[in-house]
Amino acid sequence: MENSKCPFHGSTTTPNLGTQNKDWWPNQLNLDILRQHDTKSNPLNEFDYKEAVKELDLAAVKEDLKAVMTDSQDWWPADYGHYGPFFIRMTWHAAGTYRTGDGRGGAATGAQRFAPLNSWPDNGNLDKARRILWPIKEKYGNKLSWADLLVLAGNVAIEDMGGPNHGTVLGREDIWHPEKDIYWGAEDEWLGDNRYGDTRQSLENPLAAVQMGLIYVNPEGPNGNPDPALSAQDVRETFKRMAMNDEETVALVAGGHTFGKAHGAGDAELVEAEPEGSPMEQMGFGWKNSHGIGKGVDTITSGIEGPWTTNPTQWDMGYFDLLFKYEWELKKSPAGANQWHPINCAEEDMVPQVDGSDQKVLPMMTTADMSLKVDPAYRKVCEDFISDPDAFGEAFARAWFKLLHRDMGPKSSYITGDYKPAEYIWQDPTPAGQQLSAATEEAIRQDLAAAGLSVAQMVETAWASASTFRSSDNRGGANGARIRLSPQKDWAVNQPAALQEILGVYDGFAKKHSASIADVIVLGGAVGIEMASGVKVPTTTGRGDASQEQTDVDSFDLLKPKACGFRNYAEKEFAVSPEEILLDKAQLLGLTPVEMTLLVGGMRAMGVSQSGDGVWTNGKLDNSWFKTLLSMEVSWSPTGYNSYQAKDRSTGANVRTASRTDLVFGSNSELRAIAEVYAQNDNNGKFVCDFIEAWNKIMNADRFDLL
Repeated sequence: MENSKCPFHGSTTTPNLGTQNKDWWPNQLNLDILRQHDTKSNPLNEFDYKEAVKELDLAAVKEDLKAVMTDSQDWWPADYGHYGPFFIRMTWHAAGTYRTGDGRGGAATGAQRFAPLNSWPDNGNLDKARRILWPIKEKYGNKLSWADLLVLAGNVAIEDMGGPNHGTVLGREDIWHPEKDIYWGAEDEWLGDNRYGDTRQSLENPLAAVQMGLIYVNPEGPNGNPDPALSAQDVRETFKRMAMNDEETVALVAGGHTFGKAHGAGDAELVEAEPEGSPMEQMGFGWKNSHGIGKGVDTITSGIEGPWTTNPTQWDMGYFDLLFKYEWELKKSPAGANQWHPINCAEEDMVPQVDGSDQKVLPMMTTADMSLKVDPAYRKVCEDFISDPDAFGEAFARAWFKLLHRDMGPKSSYITGDYKPAEYIWQDPTPAGQQLSAATEEAIRQDLAAAGLSVAQMVETAWASASTFRSSDNRGGANGARIRLSPQKDWAVNQPAALQEILGVYDGFAKKHSASIADVIVLGGAVGIEMASGVKVPTTTGRGDASQEQTDVDSFDLLKPKACGFRNYAEKEFAVSPEEILLDKAQLLGLTPVEMTLLVGGMRAMGVSQSGDGVWTNGKLDNSWFKTLLSMEVSWSPTGYNSYQAKDRSTGANVRTASRTDLVFGSNSELRAIAEVYAQNDNNGKFVCDFIEAWNKIMNADRFDLL
């Protein structure tokens, strides 16, 4: 889609905030992503939504939503008298930002209410869909989050139009300001695509969408080039990065496009600013349209114009029927966008106009739709679905459920809802564990203490297991002990040869005491910390051990850390600095700046550093690492990109080495302020206690059963 055809214009406001720190020092490490979503922004304070939603009358909400579907509002009339397709698009675009690379995006936070998502070109006019839902949110209040409502509305819409559905999981908690931790791309203009290497498959990680401001692909084709074969490449790569295979991709596209229409009734230049750039008097609405009456038949959203099927508010096989019944020719929409129309379309396949008038219009397909017919693999899936409509319905229901819930993680994180009891491998199934008795736990602890393993071995093994957790999509973690399975057992960062020896010892203890290896690994970390500190480390048991068959190898390989500042590991030199990678990892783990500082300092003090840098204490868990870091007895000099040498100021002798992820806690003013607190003579005890608390936060991060 050419920028000139995009119904989007720049912001009408230019706030003057003065010269800020980031302007003076643009390369300074910014810790803001570790401070977002604190209680100061949350008007509900300590309100427990996960408990409140259990009391929601879901059946009543669904009935109210069904009533809304056909209650067409004059200020934004429903196409064909039914808001269902509109809500499906809203739900799809709320969930469709999820990407497997870092687990970020998705529908779990209600982020579509805020910038940049509320103003993306691809989300044009969805501000109206959310406003139509306001009476529902107003009625059910705190028991129904916006995040859940945005998902539920699309599911109820599918049900109301006769479509297959596997239900909705509820329990998503709203955020209250824009997310700062999601990298959507480096482009400085909407629909830019400076995110590719040599091919369309070398899309910059962790991105999934092909252009800035799009959810998936450009429907007109790559950069607006209406080539279905090239479009298929974009579709496959993007959907793969959103956790979908070919069958799921076809099911979603065909099922989603069974409903509704695209809007491009006139000149895109007649569309004004997006919500974040619109004038105050528009009260949060954007994309004001001066073409005709600006709504209904005159709506301009994507620039593409027309319905996909003959019955846009009814679940049927109409999408496939039309796609394969006709040959299609490339045309232009009234807004100038590339789209496809059937050649010699029969009268019975024409579609009523959205306003209920007697006028009939041609169905259309986008270039992305045409790719399903042109690409051999996609075409085979289409033909299979055509021959078995029930299989198509089931495939759509499964793929749609996955789309909406992929970012919620395993089923143990589900709170309530009307979802089917089915279990899928993408939910990372793990057998339920059994909490150990106090006597059994103590016996395992004693065996671990006498096993001859070092503090660093036990601590690093527990960290390697638990630190795979991603708060972005609740994947990974210590539960399941997948560190003993492919692919994790073979990751270089986990030092496979040494790991197998340690796990062999742990396996013996697990069998001896009828415990899970997952619990033994965590207990091993606790025992290691106790040996290093002399302080008892409380633990929570009850983890289960997953099998290889319950583990999606390709999916879990995306959790592999290519660098881990907590362990001073990097497989190579990256375009971003090691400390920035550390910060990103800390955010995915759900850490605060203080917790990140505690964990790095404590693990280094206990000898955890694969590079050997930053280990300059006696292996005890105390505050000596911070004291040494801040010592004025040495001066530091770089010896490489990520290596530094300390020399004694008096003698000039080499005394210790460090990495960037060590020295950042002395060079960055915010992190140094935290390090100084723990380096004080009166805070050694505080450091040990605070470290243990932060440590257990990681060990239990995936224990949704404890919430």
